[in-house]
Amino acid sequence: MTPQQVKARFHAQGTPVSQWADAHGYRRSDVYRVLNGFSACKRGLQHEIAVKLGIKPDPAKALD
Repeated sequence: MTPQQVKARFHAQGTPVSQWADAHGYRRSDVYRVLNGFSACKRGLQHEIAVKLGIKPDPAKALD
């Protein structure tokens, strides 16, 4: 899923990105950085956010 598709999904569901960030314990700015392409999301918190949003595949599931 691309960041644009994730944004469209949030819009279609009527869920603000900030609400999703708060519900999952992430800073809003970090989630916006991932969705707007300001982070490569290769490791760390941004990668974790990208996996949870469905932008990147879950490496734990790839090992199964």
